[in-house]
Amino acid sequence: MKYSFFLLFLIISVAVFPQQKTQIFQEKIDSIFTESQGDFALAFKELSGEKGSIFINEHENFHAASTMKTPVMIEVFKQAEAGKFSLDDSLLIKNEFKSIFDGSSFKLDLGRDSGEHLYSQIGKKISIKDLVIDMISQSSNLATNILIELVDAKEVNASMRKIGARDINVLRGVEDMKAYEAGLSNSTTAYDLMLIFEALANGQAVNPEADKEMLEILRLQQHTDLIPALLPKEVKIANKTGWITGVHHDSALVELPDGRKYVLVLLSKNMKEMEKGTQMLSGISKMIYDLMVNNF
Repeated sequence: MKYSFFLLFLIISVAVFPQQKTQIFQEKIDSIFTESQGDFALAFKELSGEKGSIFINEHENFHAASTMKTPVMIEVFKQAEAGKFSLDDSLLIKNEFKSIFDGSSFKLDLGRDSGEHLYSQIGKKISIKDLVIDMISQSSNLATNILIELVDAKEVNASMRKIGARDINVLRGVEDMKAYEAGLSNSTTAYDLMLIFEALANGQAVNPEADKEMLEILRLQQHTDLIPALLPKEVKIANKTGWITGVHHDSALVELPDGRKYVLVLLSKNMKEMEKGTQMLSGISKMIYDLMVNNF
């Protein structure tokens, strides 16, 4: 009888104590956010273990910035799977797009785009898959706008709803200033981006083969100054960032060397000191990693 009671105590301890530690981390992170200049949101979910999840302002809306490029990639792969085109098909590189506000033409500013090399290819054709890689790894705005014209922003939203992401809103491409000034901007929540990365991790965004390929593209990410910044090199990270004035986001699937995985999304807005805010958020990412490996 005493042995049975002791065994029951051990089982309860294993189940409860990790959750208590997670709660302590949530309170600490919430305190850090409160003491920092700006507004922040976090969604963390372990996909295969005992740490559970942490949510802070997870349903609050934020300007999506370039985090919306992950849903665009998913829609490209989904339409390719449906036979509308092949990822090996080529598209003409151009720099002229239609505003969703009034249909007027606009061009992207080379100085504001982190995928500058693509501008030297204007007038040439590049494969759809290469454009997806540029959109994700380089965060190319030019590639993004070309791909959104291909798949239609409304279709992107419809696919996100099927995944369960109810609040993310992909209305348009990038640098449509008339739409921006009219309040027509892409938006997201930390919770929805978490659902999207969880679907990719589980092979449920398009299908297991396509999702594996998309994660490999996300692992080519060149912008690594937030979630990956303070993590060991042996950790596999598939992430997509986003930034505009006062805003720095990151959304990621993180895979530890032992095979455990977690999704982490960090969103921000109204930051007065971007560098200081980025350092704080990368520190939060390290805290989550420490929670996962019990290194505290």
